[in-house]
Amino acid sequence: MAPDTPAAQLLPLLIAAPVVVACLLVAVGGRMPHALLDALATGTALAVTALSAALLAGTAGGRLVTWTGGWRPVRAVGVGIPLVADAMSAGLAVLVGALGTCALLFGRRHYAAVRGRYHALMLLFLAGMEGFALSGDVFDMFVFFELMGAVAYALTGIKIEDSTAVQGGLNFGVVNSFGAYLSLTGVAVLYAREGRLGLPQLGAALTGQRPDALLTAAFVAVVTGFLVKAAVVPFHFWLADAHAVAPAPVCVLFSGVMVDLGLYGAARVYWVVFGAAVPAGDIRRAFTAAGALTAVVGALMCFGQRHLKRLLAYSTIAHVGLFTMGFATLAADGTAGTALYVAGHAGVKGALFLLTGVLLAVYGNVDEPDLHGRAREQRFAGGLFLLAGLGLAGLPPFGTALGKAVAEDGVAAAGYRWGPALFVAVSAVTGGAVLRAGLRIYLGWGPRPAADGAGPERTSGRMERPETEPLDRPPVTMLAAPALLVAAALALGLLPGVGAAFGHAADGIVDRAGYLGGTLLGAPPGRARPGTPVDWTATGAGVGLLSAGLAVAVACLAVWAPRLPAPLRVLGRPVAPVLAVLRRLHSGHVGDYLAWLLAGVTGLAALVGLPLR
Repeated sequence: MAPDTPAAQLLPLLIAAPVVVACLLVAVGGRMPHALLDALATGTALAVTALSAALLAGTAGGRLVTWTGGWRPVRAVGVGIPLVADAMSAGLAVLVGALGTCALLFGRRHYAAVRGRYHALMLLFLAGMEGFALSGDVFDMFVFFELMGAVAYALTGIKIEDSTAVQGGLNFGVVNSFGAYLSLTGVAVLYAREGRLGLPQLGAALTGQRPDALLTAAFVAVVTGFLVKAAVVPFHFWLADAHAVAPAPVCVLFSGVMVDLGLYGAARVYWVVFGAAVPAGDIRRAFTAAGALTAVVGALMCFGQRHLKRLLAYSTIAHVGLFTMGFATLAADGTAGTALYVAGHAGVKGALFLLTGVLLAVYGNVDEPDLHGRAREQRFAGGLFLLAGLGLAGLPPFGTALGKAVAEDGVAAAGYRWGPALFVAVSAVTGGAVLRAGLRIYLGWGPRPAADGAGPERTSGRMERPETEPLDRPPVTMLAAPALLVAAALALGLLPGVGAAFGHAADGIVDRAGYLGGTLLGAPPGRARPGTPVDWTATGAGVGLLSAGLAVAVACLAVWAPRLPAPLRVLGRPVAPVLAVLRRLHSGHVGDYLAWLLAGVTGLAALVGLPLR
């Protein structure tokens, strides 16, 4: 640990800076020209990204810790609130800042400022995510997640003249607030039992304790709120509704980092607080089952969508399932691969949402049948869309392919030999759905899909409410942002040293003793050792090529389905009844979503606490 170093002093600044600027924009933003609002907000996000990168560099010498108010621990007993940065949390801080910068750059001068409130909300969202990633206190994690959530509800329903936006924001708010209440209940149980809330303090107090019903209940309650934000099935119902109506730059933050932070929160709380008290086998079983179910449901629903934002939202759910399975290995290799997979996914998925925003700005619609062949002239945007779709499918040398390959190996090594096959299938189906849309919209391939709403997969036939003023052609900034994100996703798989960095980050998050010693005891980090290997292998590259090839095949089959021979057309018929059932479950009624949330809590508690019965 390196307490009170110049790098450690950056921790509170990363949270305070966007909050201060957001308050300024709320106070005087109505009197500022739009260009100045864009410059202040984007400049602040860029500054946060640079400071996060400096923080990440500072973690090379060990964890960075600062205790708010100077309340440092004495003889391993502390009552203060720590902010802690290791390679994993600092890397997430960089990802948050980078995606926030690209989202604000994309919307430059083209998204309504709403008297500065849009820019202020984006900065508060940024601050909430930074605070959550760096917090070393379970109650403060809850507070920052709720700051993030409250702002996200407002951003989802910011187009208050659109009733669907208000409904999407309401569903989002109700479901996530219910999950937050459960988390707060778990926090209260921990405080009543141990009299402390800091992650290291709780971890030290629970070390050596036998798991009992109360401890299991506290774990399930705390983690449930995080899993709701992560959109793990059956806590996922709100996500597609929110993405369908939220502005494209906001969707970048939702899918690119917010859902991933939910999974990070569950991992951090388990490793530091409950790692020595809740049996690893219980966690592995519960999260592997939840991840596999999430991946399958998300992939099926993704392929059945024609509304592009919903398609991409369900793709996010599917990939969250794969990330959850990687975390469930409870090993450094699976964690390292998952972290790299998350970073690469953020790049390609963020680019896809922004390119969908371009389509909405130019054509006033994001419905696949209505856009068939209309974007042929957008060659650069079309190339980016197809390239990002291939990256989503796991095409080497994208970072998604490298992360997926390492995570697959980790899942197989944990005893789930069927895991790699599921990874390939989900990547192929979700990537194929994106490529299908790209081939139809940008190249005009295949017969025009039925646009009369008769098809079971039809989700939207109306013109979307525009997010910007109608544009004849996208400006440079609208295309620069997705291009930067695709380039970053490629760089993660190409640049030397990236794999080693993610390996070291994974070693840090699973090093429970090091976290407790570095925060409570001020112990030095010790001698550096080689990190978990994260590098290309012939097998990993081959599996990535297989995933991408299958995605192309799936896309082509879907595009030309009406002209395929009858024996091939019947191959998809067994899936239709399953998809019909899933559609009925996604009813759009918030009461149904809350019922499923309660069912999910019960199922999670049964899986985690089964040995206690």
